[in-house]
Amino acid sequence: MANSKLIVVEGSQGAGKTTITDYLRYSIKYTNLYRLCGTSDSSITGLKKAVDMYDALLNYMKTLENKSINLVFDRTFFTEENYCRCGFKDYSFTENYKKLLKDFCNLDYEIYYITLYLKDTSLFAERIKRDNKCEPSYAKFKVESSIKQQEVYLQMAEEIKHDYPNVHVLNLANDVDLEASKKTLREFIGF
Repeated sequence: MANSKLIVVEGSQGAGKTTITDYLRYSIKYTNLYRLCGTSDSSITGLKKAVDMYDALLNYMKTLENKSINLVFDRTFFTEENYCRCGFKDYSFTENYKKLLKDFCNLDYEIYYITLYLKDTSLFAERIKRDNKCEPSYAKFKVESSIKQQEVYLQMAEEIKHDYPNVHVLNLANDVDLEASKKTLREFIGF
């Protein structure tokens, strides 16, 4: 029986993942936070790199099952699938994604999948200003890209909810009221 939580927070650029994952990390006892960004190789050779990386990540998660350590991830292989569905990569990740998702959902954790989104998509314009920060060439920080990513993330969340009832799925509007978002998370995860 799972004695640890596995929490994945996904969302488009500017949805507030850093703020929310920091909050979860410091609010839930015995929690480690991991920030992933995927592979920057958007060519077909990047596919093998992505598959190897995410296979290793799932093996790592497996080694920590039932160790009373909670894991919070700011992005995982869901991002890779999202970027491929959005056309930011030159390859399809879907076959690998389905296998990774099945393995992920069979891990012995209490599993939470959270999609952050903005009801007011005009807020992306301010949120994705990235002065002096590097950005991936395959997914430039643009409002249009964030909106497209958001639509795909919400679709993916519905697919997970439908196909994997053991996974707790939450689509969280993270527009303005951070305290309301925190309250929703506390109730949803139970801390």
